[in-house]
Amino acid sequence: MSVKFEETKITTTTTPGGKHDLIHEVGNALTKGGGANGYLAQAYLRQLQQNPLRTKMLTSGTLAGLQEFLASWIAQDRSKHGHYFTSRVPKMAIYGAFISAPLGHVLISILQKMFRGRTSLKAKILQILVSNLIVSPLQNTVYLASMAIIAGARTFHQVRATVRAGFMPVMKVSWVTSPVTLAFAQKFLPEQTWVPFFNIVAFIIGTYINTHTKKKRIAALRRKHYGDSRSQTGRPGDEYDRSSRGGY
Repeated sequence: MSVKFEETKITTTTTPGGKHDLIHEVGNALTKGGGANGYLAQAYLRQLQQNPLRTKMLTSGTLAGLQEFLASWIAQDRSKHGHYFTSRVPKMAIYGAFISAPLGHVLISILQKMFRGRTSLKAKILQILVSNLIVSPLQNTVYLASMAIIAGARTFHQVRATVRAGFMPVMKVSWVTSPVTLAFAQKFLPEQTWVPFFNIVAFIIGTYINTHTKKKRIAALRRKHYGDSRSQTGRPGDEYDRSSRGGY
C-alpha cells in the first residue's frame, strides 16, 4: 500500500506539465479563492466595474436581510411560529437592494466627482464635511422613513414622527463612524469599492444597534406582561409573540 502511494507521489511531482500543474492550479484556487487577492475578490471587483449598480444592489440587499436575521437570532426575537426568519428579513433585503444601494450609488458618485483629482489634505477634509453634512443626513432620513414603513407606519404623520425621533441619535452615530470610514476609503480603497465598504461598516454597526433595540423591546415586554422575576427565564420570542396576540 505504501509503495503505491510513493509511486503516485513520484508521478505527480516529476511529470512536467502533467498532474503536478493541475494540482497546483487546484491548490491556488482553493487557497486564494477567498483571499483579498483571490479569484472571488477579483471576480467581485470585476463585476463592480462592469455592472456597478447591479452589484451594489445585490450586495446591499444581501447584507440588509442578513443583518435583520442575525439581529433576531442574537436577540432571540422570534416570529409567532418560532422562527428567526421573520417577514422583516425580505423587507430589509428589498430596502437594501432597491432603496439604499441606488441612493448610495448616486450620492457617493456625486461626492467622488466633486473631489476627483483633488488629493490635498484640505480637499479630503472638505469631502468628509460634505459627506457628514449633506450625504449622511439624506441617507439617514430615507433609512428612518423606510424603517418606519417596514415597522407598520402607514401615514405621513407616523413616518415624520419616526424620522424626527430617530434623526439625531442616528446622526450622532454617523458623525462618529463616517469620518473614520471615509478617511480609510480615501487612503486605501479604489473608488468603485467605496459603497460596498460603507455597506459592510453599516452592516456591522446596524446589526449591533438592531440587536440592542430588539433586546430592549423584549425586556420591556417581559416586565409588562410577566414581571421582572419571570424575565430571567422566559423565552423572549414566545413572550413577544404571545403579548402581540393579547396574552394567553
